[in-house]
Amino acid sequence: MKVIFTKRFIHKLSKQTEYIAKDKPIAAEKFEEDILTKSLSIPQFPVFSFRKSTFFDDENIREFIFKGYRIIFRVSKHEITVFGLYKWQETLKM
Repeated sequence: MKVIFTKRFIHKLSKQTEYIAKDKPIAAEKFEEDILTKSLSIPQFPVFSFRKSTFFDDENIREFIFKGYRIIFRVSKHEITVFGLYKWQETLKM
C-alpha cells in the first residue's frame, strides 16, 4: 500500500521543524525524520489497529499520536493519505 503526504501536511511538518530548530537543530531534524518514518510504516500494521480520528465521523480516517502530535490519515483501497499534523491537545482547523 502506498503512503502519500499532502502538501498541507508537508508544510505543517516543515513549519514545526523550523520552530524546533530555532533552539535544537539536531532534535528538529530527528523529529521530522521520525514522523516521516513512522508515517511510512503505517502499511506494516493492520490499519484498524490505529484509532479512529476523534475529528471525523469516518471509519477510514485514523490517527496516531507520536511525540505529542496527532498524525491523521485517510485509508483507501490502494493508498494511505497523511494529511493532518496537530499537537495532541489542539483542535482541528481545516
